[in-house]
Amino acid sequence: MTDQFVHLHNHSEYSLLDGFSRLGDMVNRAQELGQPAIALTDHGNLHGAIEFYQSAKKVGVKPIIGVEAYVADGSLSERNPAKRSPFHMTLLAQNKAGYQNLLKLVTASHLEGFYYYARMDREILERYSEGLIVLSGCPSGELARSIKTGDLDAAHETLEWYGNVFQDRYYLELMMHEHVPGQAEINDAIIQLSSQTGLPMVVTNDSHYVRRDDHVAQDILTCIQTNSNVKDPKRLHMEDTTYYLRSAAEMSEGWSHVTEALENTVRIAESCELDLEFGRNLIMRFPTPKNKPSMEYLRELCYAGLKKRFESPGEQVIERLQYELGIIEETKFSDYFLVCWDIFNFVNERGILSAVRGSAASSLVLYCLEVTQIDPVEADLFFERFLNVERREMPDIDMDFADDRREEVIKYCIDHYGRDHVAQIITFGTLGAKAAIRDTARAMALPLELSHRLAKMVPLTLNIKLKDAIAESAEMRSEISRNRDARDLIEMAQRVEGSVRHASTHAAAVVISEDPLTEYVPLQRSTSGKEDFSPTTQYSMNPVADIGLLKMDFLGLANLSILDRCVKLIAETTGEYTGVYDVPVDDEKTFRLLGEGDTSGVFQLESTGMRRNVKELKPTTINDLAAMIALYRPGPMEHIGTFIDAKHGRAEITYPHDDLRELLEPTYGVIVYQDQVMLIAQAFGGYTLGEADILRKAMGKKIAAVMDAEHETFVAGALKKGYTKEQADIVFDLMVPFAGYGFNKAHAVSYAYIAYWTAYFKANHPTEFLAAVLDSASGNPEKVGDAIREATRIGITVEPPSINHSRSGFTIERDSDGNDAIRFGLAAVKNVGASAIDPIVEAREAAGPFKDIEDICRRVDSRSLNRRTLESLIRVGAFDQFGGRGNLLESVDRIIAAVQRQSKLRESGQTSMFDMLGESVPIPMIEIGITDGDDTTDQERVIWERDLLGVELTQSPFTREMRQQPTNIVVYAAEITADITGQKRAALGQVNDIRELTTKRGEKFLSLNLTLLDGNIEIVVWPNILEQNPSLWQNGSFVSITGEVRERMGRVSISVEEAHEYQLKAEGQVESDAEAAKNKPAPIIRTGFNEASEPRPVLNDPAQPTRTESVQNIANGARGSESNRQTPVNNPINSTQKEATLAIESTTPTRISLDGDVTGQAASDNGPMLVRVKETGDAADDRYQLEDIVSLFLEFPGKDPAALEIETGNKIVRLDMPFSVQAGAQLTGRLHELLGNGTVRTTTL
Repeated sequence: MTDQFVHLHNHSEYSLLDGFSRLGDMVNRAQELGQPAIALTDHGNLHGAIEFYQSAKKVGVKPIIGVEAYVADGSLSERNPAKRSPFHMTLLAQNKAGYQNLLKLVTASHLEGFYYYARMDREILERYSEGLIVLSGCPSGELARSIKTGDLDAAHETLEWYGNVFQDRYYLELMMHEHVPGQAEINDAIIQLSSQTGLPMVVTNDSHYVRRDDHVAQDILTCIQTNSNVKDPKRLHMEDTTYYLRSAAEMSEGWSHVTEALENTVRIAESCELDLEFGRNLIMRFPTPKNKPSMEYLRELCYAGLKKRFESPGEQVIERLQYELGIIEETKFSDYFLVCWDIFNFVNERGILSAVRGSAASSLVLYCLEVTQIDPVEADLFFERFLNVERREMPDIDMDFADDRREEVIKYCIDHYGRDHVAQIITFGTLGAKAAIRDTARAMALPLELSHRLAKMVPLTLNIKLKDAIAESAEMRSEISRNRDARDLIEMAQRVEGSVRHASTHAAAVVISEDPLTEYVPLQRSTSGKEDFSPTTQYSMNPVADIGLLKMDFLGLANLSILDRCVKLIAETTGEYTGVYDVPVDDEKTFRLLGEGDTSGVFQLESTGMRRNVKELKPTTINDLAAMIALYRPGPMEHIGTFIDAKHGRAEITYPHDDLRELLEPTYGVIVYQDQVMLIAQAFGGYTLGEADILRKAMGKKIAAVMDAEHETFVAGALKKGYTKEQADIVFDLMVPFAGYGFNKAHAVSYAYIAYWTAYFKANHPTEFLAAVLDSASGNPEKVGDAIREATRIGITVEPPSINHSRSGFTIERDSDGNDAIRFGLAAVKNVGASAIDPIVEAREAAGPFKDIEDICRRVDSRSLNRRTLESLIRVGAFDQFGGRGNLLESVDRIIAAVQRQSKLRESGQTSMFDMLGESVPIPMIEIGITDGDDTTDQERVIWERDLLGVELTQSPFTREMRQQPTNIVVYAAEITADITGQKRAALGQVNDIRELTTKRGEKFLSLNLTLLDGNIEIVVWPNILEQNPSLWQNGSFVSITGEVRERMGRVSISVEEAHEYQLKAEGQVESDAEAAKNKPAPIIRTGFNEASEPRPVLNDPAQPTRTESVQNIANGARGSESNRQTPVNNPINSTQKEATLAIESTTPTRISLDGDVTGQAASDNGPMLVRVKETGDAADDRYQLEDIVSLFLEFPGKDPAALEIETGNKIVRLDMPFSVQAGAQLTGRLHELLGNGTVRTTTL
């Protein structure tokens, strides 16, 4: 038995398919076992290499960085389906050269060799062989496969090639796990081959988890990652429990006959010496003209910019610039500033609207370089918060660009600095508390109802852990104590919680290097799927920074795109150009708008709470806005009232000490910014500003030991300046919450300017501003609806989509009264994208407006006008001038056929007859034949528009009457706010989403939504009101109510005191939902199936944007399955069940109740199943709920149709399932258990 052993083949959680080991746990376990070293060899990647290296070094264990590589059977450029399964091989970095070669190999495997797996080949292995140790691999290795197939010639050829290339660094890998087919035979053959060739052997254990009892959790995580469960015998799983970090004694037990193979693990570890450097400054050397020193060139640019920015800079400005340049020179960051200048020089030349966030706006150097637009001297911002010699860290210059042009900036960097030198940075998603519960339940094959119930018990605290959720939720503790399944589920969910689930591209981070990036980091293809774009680092942000690479944040900000679009629209409509940076900062109309709280669409000021605060503040300067933005955060928020009252003279301004008056007077005695904390530390505690910045960071991290030490230092400094200990303690305690939660002033001022700019354009150019807001919201019907309601509220007409007037985006035109109006953009219609609309607009502009539907067929390409696009455009009224919407929908097949026919003729060149005779006679167009009139109702049109546009443009009679109500009747949800809590209000609206509840006495009451013109308000109908008229409270009913406004836990509602049915006075009365269902068509969202109900998936049009903002959008990618296909209990939905894309189709519903009372003919004995759910606002939670419902449906295959109704915002989206169910009491009961009572109905669809 050998006393020493080193594990050389180990997978961590970064082996995203089946690894469970946490890096810290791995190295700690190696230390506990007395093992001197440990290797990390994840599947095909180096994601965890730096974290692993640092963790191992901390506990005194030698880290060996490696990878379990995939090797192509042939060339890595070969894409042969017959060779989809590459060989496995274990690579270890022996030294620095080996590590750098490993970076290059792994990068090449992802960027050049990816074909199902990230593959390398023999050619590239030979090119980068130096410093690498190679183990022959697991049973999927090239050698093992040759042995299994009995091809000994191939086995010998493999040994010869690797032996020649890697010489004494090539080892034959032995491992033993039960239930691995052919493992014993492979081992016997390897031992024999070693004896024949003299090649050394080494024993590994292919560990995937740390301790033996982790095997169940590893199995669960693998089920989660592969979308399977523990009851599936065909799932990917490990048959035995030996894939853990075994002790030397345990490893010796099975290998006593080849002790040298055990000892070789230690020999290999001893031969590995890799010292990685951290904390270096790897900023690229900026290529200056004539190779000038970078500091000299920076000075030149700054002084040139100084003349441009200041007509006659004063002494203070010149001294400030010299001071900043001196700090930059001392910290050796001149190249960094030049890179930033270069990027913004491009941005400014191209007219890309930009800003900086964070403390960068406090730099006069950056102002002179035109990186920032804020004069830090005038704004009283000090440089040390951004950069100082005591804190020698690379300063953050976080850049905001118009979000629709961010990629343009990245592309410039790639083109200018080289594709090998620029990459985006990877980030990893982990399992949060709710996701851990839901995913674990599915993997354990536990009832969906249980996971749904437990997940809803998790408090809505950001990033909460399950242990904290259990501590906070008495309901969860009760469920766990009485329900064994719940206890088992939560225990297992806690074990997988926090595990890496997936990789994605960081929203902002970009890295730029002087040397090719593969000298420092491995790269892979972008997770965004844009292969022609920049690659992504395999190291996340912290490791990239630790290595010393230049990390920059390129953020996309929609508000900058809105401002840019607004300015262009103003130029188009007025012929005048108003630059964003040039607007006056003292505009009266702007501050009046802000003081009225009219901040819908205004950056940072849109939330209900912020609107209330801004309205009370009535700001008069940008500094007021900056202070409010800084205060509206946890900690400082409690001082908002004091700040407002002090500004308006309603409260006396007080100071912690009179010596701090000058520092706090601009903010009315309230500490608002982190900068003030630093200045107080300087003035009161005797700190330098650099030391004060270190104090600020310590306070922010709230590390008790550090805080105690800083407190003592502060008090000692205050005593030296003549203050008492009591005074010092009071001031220190005041500083703490602001240092931790407050904004730095530069960041607040930067945000305040963007807020002011958006408010300025809304106040002075509202039509152009809201058109720009609508353009930005395109693709998000809910946001589009909000913006249109805002336009309507302030009197701006929004014209409906029109095939002859609309462009791709929203535009400005004159309405019939000569006023500016906004024309709805066609690309903003759901299911329609710019790539489909642009060719249509081009055809219209080239040859004039379309004359009729046949003219459209003749001139528009079939690739633009597919069925989905056409139906959506018809439903929203874009073709109204050519016929009624219902009649046009009936003609869709004929229109599509005509479009396709004309497209084929154009492609074949046969657009005219008798060309050979010199004549040009157009080929006759078959007449489509649209019937006159329109058989659709206002109600149908309203529902279609709400679904596809986000708002109704066809006014229903009820909507028209709501708009005619006197001002004392509430018809806008925005009027019901926490400000009027306790006051009485009368409101008029439509009932929906009724939830039956019971009081503590067991009496029934209702909580429901009342839909108003701009959204929903919650109302509560108590038992005494409910008893007066129970039939009044039906979904779809129109009611007028009076009640008291109440607020509880941030939710505002009306407690009903009086209620009446509202009788429509107008002709064409819109019936309630219950009545209308008997005789009027209602829209249902169906999959693209043919009349025989056979599955006919309609593939997503790649031109359409992907939307995942809400349940409604989840629904647009709803998951289906083959008709009547039986699915085992709790089996996840497989890939073939996810293909169907949804389209809208009209049909006539007839309802029956759950107890079987028929109001129309049922589809079968039990009747079809209809389930109503409501969007929660949590996209992940909503997706899980939708998948849970579909999974339940699939547990009950039958012959009854099934559908979902999803309430999202003020709309109800209806989804037909592309399979049938058995709609009996059992399914109903399961659904009630999952979703609650009152959510399930049966109906004929």
